[in-house]
Amino acid sequence: MLRIGNGMAGWRQAITGLKQKRYYPHESTGIACGMLIAALHLAGLATLTHTPSPMAFLNDILGRPKNEMPYLLLVVGHPAEDCWVPAIERLRLADYASFI
Repeated sequence: MLRIGNGMAGWRQAITGLKQKRYYPHESTGIACGMLIAALHLAGLATLTHTPSPMAFLNDILGRPKNEMPYLLLVVGHPAEDCWVPAIERLRLADYASFI
């Protein structure tokens, strides 16, 4: 299991007894996950993401404390030799935006 985040935060709180305010934790975690997925793809690995809602059941299955919140299930592996990815083209800017 890979845990993205500040692993020292729990130690800091245990030593000092002070909680530290985290700004934009969901956004930061999302950016970190996106960077991880991009790096995995550049390394030749395939990924499959899943974000079930609610995710609290993972804490019970994995025996994690309540202060940790699951964010993303990320399956990573080598793609099959005969794997193909559909060619999806981006929309042109003019197809979804209008300028006045």
